Order: sequence, then structure tokens, then C-alpha cells
Amino acid sequence: MSAKMHLMQMFMFNASTHTLNAWMDANDGQVGGLTSFAYWKDMARTLERGCFDGVFFADVSVVHDVYAGNANTCIEYGVSWPSQDPMPLVAVMADTTEHLGFGVTLSTSATPPYLAVRRLSTLDNLSGGRVGWNIVTGVSPAEYRANGLAHMPHDERYDYADEYMEVCYKLWQAVPSEAILIDKETGRFADPSKITTVIHNGKYLRCHAAPPTFPSAQGRPVLFQAGSSGRGMQFAVKHAEVVFSIQPHQPAMQRFMEQITQTAEREGCPQPKVLFGVQPIIGGTEEEARRKAQQMLERIPVEAILARLSGIFGEDLSVFDPDRPIEDIKTQASRGLVAAMSALEDGKPATLREVASRWALSVGIPQITGTPEQVADHLEMLWHKTGCYGFNISPTAAPACVTDFVDTVVPLLQKRGLFRTEYSGRTFRENLMAS
Repeated sequence: MSAKMHLMQMFMFNASTHTLNAWMDANDGQVGGLTSFAYWKDMARTLERGCFDGVFFADVSVVHDVYAGNANTCIEYGVSWPSQDPMPLVAVMADTTEHLGFGVTLSTSATPPYLAVRRLSTLDNLSGGRVGWNIVTGVSPAEYRANGLAHMPHDERYDYADEYMEVCYKLWQAVPSEAILIDKETGRFADPSKITTVIHNGKYLRCHAAPPTFPSAQGRPVLFQAGSSGRGMQFAVKHAEVVFSIQPHQPAMQRFMEQITQTAEREGCPQPKVLFGVQPIIGGTEEEARRKAQQMLERIPVEAILARLSGIFGEDLSVFDPDRPIEDIKTQASRGLVAAMSALEDGKPATLREVASRWALSVGIPQITGTPEQVADHLEMLWHKTGCYGFNISPTAAPACVTDFVDTVVPLLQKRGLFRTEYSGRTFRENLMAS
């Protein structure tokens, strides 16, 4: 059996995922989804019909307040605001599907490891083993302020996260499946002699607890990570089964694949699977698709774009010259993302203005604009040229763009033998790791 492309669908549980002001589009329903389980249930059924591996919930847990020193611009334009918790959505979407997986973002900076394991493993058990965890270290200064925490320097956040994961592994490993008895005749629910009390006293963290949950049908959640700086990739190859990466074009994707391979070899770790972010914009003709993209871009105020960029970079971009190369901006935030955005495809340094324009629709995720056939062709080309595992699809106006992709592009990929026509497993790990 030949290898198959893997697809995830990305969302954020706020007014729009990546395309700013998408909520203004007549075909967009995500604002209604802020107060409706039904919207997300329908989305889950559509994606399972399309045989997607899963849904990937990116998450910014606070409203950005770096631009001009406050959150006003983000609130005014609905930039990552309101910022609602996607974990309840996983429960209802899992309940309406049988195979679809769910990757949820949880920051190591804002949640103690015991509570993270408890929340994630509870969902993993209830869904029959269909949950993954996107491990983030917390890049937004607003997140630290909101939770009353000191903002750690970039590399130290990963040192902290390494120890954080050590505690999580101990909690997951503390309950072997044979310890669960549920013997109605003897009245013994579990064998405590086989369950380990976790005692951890480290540099950053303390934990003394019995593990909070059963092992799930897949043992523990699938682990995702998106680190793309040198230290971030070191963390990713140590912990992640799947890496999600935002790279602006094919050459950058190829460079990333080389870097992650080299990092895994250097660290003596298995190479994780890589999913690249892409944003399809589909039309009946290429001209129609390009017109859609231009109309979306024209309605986005530049200050809304800069407000989101400021929150990610941790720098107030209202004071920067927009024609200054973005590589000049020094940040303790997402260094890998800044590096990825710093060069155009021709190798020239990108200015803040150029990055802001690309950032408006897709947060720097490359767009694939054209007919369903052109989108399928481009995905096939990227998959073969980069050697990646598959793609994390960013929406524009949802649910219309999701339905269009499932109904028009997926059948083409299936006809070419590039994508599954049915699921091979029941758990997220079984389906995601299937060849």
C-alpha cells in the first residue's frame, strides 16, 4: 500500500481563525459558532465525511494587548477576541463522530501539569482515544500578565517545558492497564500496588499525587508541537509525534524538513511527522479564487493586522517603520516564526509592511488559490517535493471553505490515490500514524 497524505483542519475558537474580519463575510458562520454547539457538530460531521485525520484547535488564551499598549484594537476588530476555551467543543464534536481526532492547544505556562493531564486524559477517555495535545510554551506577554506569572526568556520557557513534560509522563505512566480491575464480584476497582504515586521535586515544578485518570484507548493523547526555532525544534523532536509548522513557501518548507531531520539525528530521537499549514482559496476559476482573496484582504484594517502581529512578537509594532526589515525586530516570543517570515521567496528581506499583508489572511500560512484541480495539484506537488507528512488546513470564511474543500478537493486527492477513502483505526494515533 502506498503512503497517503494526512490532513488536519485548523480552527481557533474566536471570531475568526486566521483570516481577519472573516466574520464580515456573508458565507461565514463562526460568530454564530461562538454560542452554538450545533455549528461545531456540523463541522465535525463534514470533516469526518471527508476522512480528515482530525481538527487542530490553535489557541490564544488571552486577548493581545501589546499594540499601542492596550487591547482596544483587537477588541474593536475581533482579533483573537473573544478568546473562548475550545476544550468543551472537543467533547461535543467527539460525541457526534466516531473516527475524527482532536488536537487541542494547552500552554505549559498557564496550567499545572497535573491539571493538564487530568483535563486532556478525561477528554481522551470520553472520546475513545481521539485527543491530541498541542504543547505550547506561551509566547504572549498578555498570557503571563493575565495569570500573574513572570515572563520567562525564550529558551528558558523550553527548559521549563521539558521538566513539565517529565511530570506529565510520570502521571501517564503511573497507571498500567492491568491495574484496572473493575471486578464486581470481589468489589476491587483497581490494584493500588500497581499504581505509582508521583513524587516530583524539580527545578521549576513540584508534584505529589496519585494519577487522576485511567489510561485511554490509545494510552495517552497524541503529542503535537510547533517549535521552529533551534531550541523549539530540539524540544519538538524530544516530545512530539507530529510537528505543525508554518513556512511561507516551498523552499522554506524544504529547509525546515532538513532542519528537523538534522535536529532529530543530533538529539538521537525519532523524527516526528511534519504537517505544514496551507490555506486553500477555491473558486470555479482561478480568476474567481483570486478575486475572493483580494476582497477578503481589502476589508482588513492594517491596524488589526499589526495588533495581531504585536501580540505574537511581543513588540508594539505601532512604533516601527513599516518599511523596515522584520528581521531587525528582536523578540523573546516566537523566534522561529519571525525567522520564517523574514525572507521572501526570492531571498530578499521582508519588510513589516509585506509581512503584514501576508499575515492578514493566513498568519503567514501560504495560500493556494485556484480551482479544485489547481489546489489538488499544488498539494500533491508540495507533498512530493518537501517529503512532509501532510497539511494543516487554515480556513477563510467557515463553514463554506471547509465544505468546499471536502466536496471538491478531497475527491480529487482520493481519485489520485493520495488520500484515504475510509478510516483504518478508531483512535487518533491509529489513524494519524497509518501509512
